[in-house]
Amino acid sequence: MLLPLNSKVNSLFDEGTSLIIVPDLVLMLLRLLLLLCVLLLKSSSSLPTEGKSMTLTCEVHTSLQKPRVQFQFCFFRDNGALTSTCNSSSKLEILAMRTSDSGSYWCEAKPANGKVIRSSRLQIRVHRVPVSDVSLETQPPGGQVAEGEKLVLVCSVTRGTGDITFVWYKVNTGLQLGTKTQRSLTAEFEILMVKESDAEQYYCTADNGYIPQSSGLVSVTVRIPVSRPVLTLRTAGAQVMVGDVVELHCEAQRGSPPILYQFYHKDVILGSSWASSEGGSSFNLSLAADHSGNYSCEAGNSLGTQHSEAVLLNVTVPPENSKRLLTSGSIAGLLSILSTITVLLLFCYWIKRKIGRQPARISPRSPPSPLPQHSTYLNSPSPVPLQPVYENVNLVSGNDVYSLVYSVQQEQGSAPEPSRTFTDEKVSLPIYSKLKKATIAAVDYSDHEDYEDAM
Repeated sequence: MLLPLNSKVNSLFDEGTSLIIVPDLVLMLLRLLLLLCVLLLKSSSSLPTEGKSMTLTCEVHTSLQKPRVQFQFCFFRDNGALTSTCNSSSKLEILAMRTSDSGSYWCEAKPANGKVIRSSRLQIRVHRVPVSDVSLETQPPGGQVAEGEKLVLVCSVTRGTGDITFVWYKVNTGLQLGTKTQRSLTAEFEILMVKESDAEQYYCTADNGYIPQSSGLVSVTVRIPVSRPVLTLRTAGAQVMVGDVVELHCEAQRGSPPILYQFYHKDVILGSSWASSEGGSSFNLSLAADHSGNYSCEAGNSLGTQHSEAVLLNVTVPPENSKRLLTSGSIAGLLSILSTITVLLLFCYWIKRKIGRQPARISPRSPPSPLPQHSTYLNSPSPVPLQPVYENVNLVSGNDVYSLVYSVQQEQGSAPEPSRTFTDEKVSLPIYSKLKKATIAAVDYSDHEDYEDAM
């Protein structure tokens, strides 16, 4: 019975067929057609993975080879519609599936004029991927952060679907720092201002409904800038004297090692040393007379430097050292005076040679001899006073300097020279001055009238 009927129905929808059909017969044929249609709902995956897409297809199956009926399709899950309105597309794509998208799916096909056809239900369970390969990283990298800066703990997984809950922990204290739940493979926890107590080991866990997974341990090092150091001068007694040894100890109470300590005297560096642990650094100094004054030290690491306050040290000089220093100063002054005198005498020697007079040669080991000139006495009631004549000064031996002064009575007038005997002749009177080791011998010029000129 169905085959002839189906062939008749098909002939009604063949192109080019021109039949006059009674309306009641058309209605009967449409109802019969709908009874022969089968609606099926298909899914691209019966066990879709969370986060993946899924496509639903509503298929109409009929015995007619070329159906001319247009349908409107609607899709449902459990008791709710997946679309607000029905449309002519027989497919529906869900872009990102969630576990909450698990349920019973079905569709409807509604012809333009006819009864709605409903498909059978299709059970779909969304599969979730467990988290795996949990890791913890820090920003800045390496877990090196300065006190007061921001530290970021980044927890991540390589696999895992759905909402993932991330939790951060401190190892030693077991303190739970924070929790975040989000549909992401990574999550961050921030410590805005790091303190010294935050130098710890950390780890994190991730869970998306299966077994929670933990990361490895990460160490965080908090680098601390050095505090202002304190300089201490350690001596054997209350009074510090020349020759004593003083210990300069510099220590910063806070600061991450290694710390460089430098010691100063009047802003001049004395020495430096690296300290890799607590306790500061020391420098030993053997004191001299010029070591009195202000001392200070400096401490620094990679985060900056700090300078200590100045400490005054007075070095006492013993009396014998003071005398020695005074004698040294006196000798230096006398040597300076002798140098000046020597220059002046050499200048006089040069002037004398310019006027044509030759200096007397004096033996290195004996005082200078007078020049071969004799005093001349005039024939007159009273003799003429002797006139002093000065000879050049010569440096003879070592530090000995000799000066020769002789006097000659000059002739006056043209009176005839009387006869004289050996006993009547008077030799010129030499006067010597010896200068040795900064000690000048006194010279007697009291018999000379031209004292100032002689000087």
